[in-house]
Amino acid sequence: MSAFEIVGVVTGIVGVWLTTRQKIWCWPVGLASVLAFIVVFFEAKLYAAMGLQAIYVVLVIYGWYAWLHGGAGHTELRVSHAPKRILVPLAAAGLTFTVVLGVWLQRRTDESLPFFDAFTMAFSLIAQGMQTRKMLENWMLWIAVDLVYIGMSLTQGLRLTAGLYVVYVVLAVLGYRDWRRSMAVARTPA
Repeated sequence: MSAFEIVGVVTGIVGVWLTTRQKIWCWPVGLASVLAFIVVFFEAKLYAAMGLQAIYVVLVIYGWYAWLHGGAGHTELRVSHAPKRILVPLAAAGLTFTVVLGVWLQRRTDESLPFFDAFTMAFSLIAQGMQTRKMLENWMLWIAVDLVYIGMSLTQGLRLTAGLYVVYVVLAVLGYRDWRRSMAVARTPA
């Protein structure tokens, strides 16, 4: 357990909790977590997870902006359902990316878990993209991804990180519940 892992875990939990509450501070706190986990995953030789964290830097900045100005008329973004027309193409893209990256990692690196790492990278990107647009279904995808991350972390001896992903699963369930409620409130006439 390193200082970077501790910082990543603490800021990760706080950041996701703030996200479930739709608090804008989730983005800068999440950025601290992302930066810490770049180091953690590099040291664990989980290169896809490390690369994912680097991509998250950009997505965090975009999400911060989108939540403040991505709604109608550049207003605050509201929770909505993912358009059904994008779900199958997103799943197909995620699976294709998983296979291509998994093969590349297996052949070109000393990656510990190439296909699991590729899967979590692909579907984390999709979930994060959905979250930046406040699509409710992002939470269901996060639950699936976080369950895989728990197993990956345990196999690499990252017990604290595995614990973090257990907490993330709980927070994702709460996030789904709370975001669904906020959608119902938004639809209720004043």
